[in-house]
Amino acid sequence: MDIIQDPVFYLVALPAVMAIGLSKGGFAGVGTMATPLLALYAPPLQAAAILLPIVIIQDIISIWAYRRDWDPWNLKILLPGAALGVGLAWGIAAHVSDDAIRIAVGLIGLGFVLNVWFGRTPKEMRKPNPVAGVFWGALSGFTSTLSQGGGPPFQVFILPQKLPKLRLVGTTTIYFAVVNALKVLPYFALGHFTGEALGTSTVLLPLAVVTNFLGIWLVSRTPTHLFYKISYVLIFLISIALLWQGGSHLWARA
Repeated sequence: MDIIQDPVFYLVALPAVMAIGLSKGGFAGVGTMATPLLALYAPPLQAAAILLPIVIIQDIISIWAYRRDWDPWNLKILLPGAALGVGLAWGIAAHVSDDAIRIAVGLIGLGFVLNVWFGRTPKEMRKPNPVAGVFWGALSGFTSTLSQGGGPPFQVFILPQKLPKLRLVGTTTIYFAVVNALKVLPYFALGHFTGEALGTSTVLLPLAVVTNFLGIWLVSRTPTHLFYKISYVLIFLISIALLWQGGSHLWARA
């Protein structure tokens, strides 16, 4: 079985896989940093292709763990948009700058968190707009395909609803499981599923599964208000990291 042999790769791959495991266990924001970490070594689409088989196995575990806790209305709204976003990303993948995508996702996440922290809080929760749900789902599917950065657009729509913790985690789990399944065909078509990539995914899988169960355990023991605070902080930090990575690469080429 061919695998990547360079030890430098594993210096970034191991924390990336641990981040995905915690993410699939319920701390969704953590996983957003995985592809940017791996992209320090490989191009973002190649990095995403190495991670995708691992993510799909983790999706199966997480769906079983949260199978009783999910919100059907949100999935009906978000998933059609996500399918459109994945298809669009597939069509233009060869023509879009990875760094531009990083910057766009970072700005979305940063603006969202700053508005939560410093904007006006409505006295009553408003019912989500279905059109907005399709839009944010499409943007999430698009950025997830190109950079595994689908978390911030999804969370812009879902977090303000203040769903019960387990329903939020279950909805997030099922949503991204479907999105990841949709990405398999584009990645095959783009030629990123090489023997070396799949072999490397297999080697990293045991660590991913262990941290997946660790994430499930942590979510079950984290109070709801603290869970939301952690989610917002993670989105903020990840957004800053994406802006720094994308901006520094563009600046270096200028």
